[in-house]
Amino acid sequence: MKYNYNLESAQLPNLEELSGSRILVTGATGLIGGCLVDLLCAQSKENGYKIYAGCRSKARYYDRFGERKGLYYVNMDVVEPLTTDIQFQYIVHAASGANPTIYAKDPVGVMKSNIYGVVNLLDYGRTHGMKRFLYISSGEVYGEGSGNVFKESDSGYVDSMSPRSCYPSAKRAAETLCASYAAEYGVDVCVARPCHVYGPHFTEKDNRVYAQFIRNVLRDEDIVMKSSGQQYRSWCYVVDCARALLYILLKGKSGEAYNVADKNSNITIRELAEMIANIGQKKVIVDVPNEIEKRGYNPVQNSIFDVSKLQSLGFRIEGTMEEKMRETINEEKGRKVK
Repeated sequence: MKYNYNLESAQLPNLEELSGSRILVTGATGLIGGCLVDLLCAQSKENGYKIYAGCRSKARYYDRFGERKGLYYVNMDVVEPLTTDIQFQYIVHAASGANPTIYAKDPVGVMKSNIYGVVNLLDYGRTHGMKRFLYISSGEVYGEGSGNVFKESDSGYVDSMSPRSCYPSAKRAAETLCASYAAEYGVDVCVARPCHVYGPHFTEKDNRVYAQFIRNVLRDEDIVMKSSGQQYRSWCYVVDCARALLYILLKGKSGEAYNVADKNSNITIRELAEMIANIGQKKVIVDVPNEIEKRGYNPVQNSIFDVSKLQSLGFRIEGTMEEKMRETINEEKGRKVK
């Protein structure tokens, strides 16, 4: 596969510490997990590690990655215990349903995959020589917040009796499980809290707004927005997110959580729609959402992240969101959009 979203030249921490290691990435065909696998593959020749891509579908694995030296498929569903005996020195747990439609249709499955997944992987890792576990959480753990910028020490309101809370509540519980395993068993864990992430290679089932907007443009349609678009969000390009994960994996402090965001990519949903529409030379149309769509919506109006803690590890982001969105759309033009 040709890496055509600048993975070989990406600014990274020193990866020598990974030399000779086996690295398991769960959720490897998802947006973030897939990009992390791509990034590790692009650097593997110089650093001498093996990458194991954990996912449920072998067909999807080969469709996403093909055959690559130093990359191995691991058939797994994180809800079930691992059936291999491989010793993974590093486990990056990126498997999680991040589709608003799933939150409405299968909230039980969302909670099980998040909570059981962490338990199964931590139990496996602590009995198979794991050095560090990195859990990919979510900024949704902050709840509704106060309207101020989210710092890692913040914790806002989540309605525990709303089925839509299946995602933030499960992510909160999973983070506490990580902290509990660290306290009780001495497991070395770090937590990453990505903001809203965008980039190429999103799946056909990805129903997040940026993916819907890009599909509209690539189908030669106007962009259909299902709200007034006033929600204010932090965004991050998936390659920058994957780079941040490596900084946290290698330089983060054990037992700590780190926000992942691009401080220069804070915009409203309306501005996001207009940006993508402008790139695709289309219009923005507001439509009424159906009941299932409404039930999956994130109720938080302002979700802006403080990234000073991540920056203290030496992490920096260059380039504009518009440049990276253009790159995303150009990459997707060569793929079949469903």
